[in-house]
Amino acid sequence: MHRDTRPSPPGEERADETPVRIGVLVPLTRPGWVEAGRHLLAGLELGVRDVNDSGGIAGRPIELLVRDTAADPEKAAAAVDELAALGVAAVAGEYHSVVARAAATRADALGLPFLCSSAVLDELTEQPTEWVARLAPPQSRGWRIYADFLLGAGHRRIAVAAQRSVYWAAGTRILRDHLTPRGGTVTELDMSALTPAALCDALADRRATALLLLVGVPDPAMPIVTSVRRDPRLTEVLMGAPAGQPEFAPWAASLGDDGVGIPFLRYLPERLTPLGERVATGLRERLDEAPSFVAFEGYDTVAVLADVLRAHGADRARIAAAWPDVAVDGTRGRIEFARAPGISVLQWAGAPVQVVERDPAEPERFRILHAG
Repeated sequence: MHRDTRPSPPGEERADETPVRIGVLVPLTRPGWVEAGRHLLAGLELGVRDVNDSGGIAGRPIELLVRDTAADPEKAAAAVDELAALGVAAVAGEYHSVVARAAATRADALGLPFLCSSAVLDELTEQPTEWVARLAPPQSRGWRIYADFLLGAGHRRIAVAAQRSVYWAAGTRILRDHLTPRGGTVTELDMSALTPAALCDALADRRATALLLLVGVPDPAMPIVTSVRRDPRLTEVLMGAPAGQPEFAPWAASLGDDGVGIPFLRYLPERLTPLGERVATGLRERLDEAPSFVAFEGYDTVAVLADVLRAHGADRARIAAAWPDVAVDGTRGRIEFARAPGISVLQWAGAPVQVVERDPAEPERFRILHAG
């Protein structure tokens, strides 16, 4: 899918003004996480509308060149090549970590600035790079916070229902490295070899007190949830989803009461900034539902890029050189980038992290269980 979006500037036509082009990578078709892509794009587009309504970049409007990655790393890398050839000043977006890694690697090789909105894999590039910055917290930080939540809730025997991927394997390793020294155990159950019914047998045999869903949606995550909820041997087992599967409305719509009370990671503060409160209203109108944290990541992406473009222009090298000097008030706090140990890209160290769940008494409401 090739989609070019240019929000209309206010007032009279500005046909003589050359737009500042930004490439955008988002999953908009299956097997990508389509709801995440829709929310991310909504935040990006609302951010561009606000920038253009306030005069753009020295009078030049921002234009988004949107490319659907469909959760395909090769497709994302090819899109980066295409967008670079089209003369974009930078590339932004992406939700899936493995896809973002392919995009970041290609952007680094081309000397194209890439602001990653939502992917969390620690090593987005094999070597440290000056060309890539990221808003989402790294997986190692978020998943350690999730592990602390499990320990605090009294869970020591943890099972993970996992599919084979670099992202899920990294998550399992982070959990095991953090939990084992603290008296916990992590048992990996390969969902390429197990049916949901066989998974339930394994959980009962191992006397696991928590099951983490390191799998895709809707399949096999939703059938697993249904099977575990229906199994009388597993009524005391906590199900969790650190990757955030229950965040989006289709989860609740498909699973109903079975989908509540499943803690997941969400990257929002306890209170949004004043900008965030205003943006939340605009996002709700655009999405016709409550905005997810991914939508705010999209808006903050544009806020950062607009600030850099106003200060340094559309030259790619100057944009990348400016990442360490960013200081922007976003929807979720003050955004600044720095080097973090073990992270290959410039990182927003202050990204908020929460463990939340859909409230069993009010499924549209999220309860904060832990923050870090």
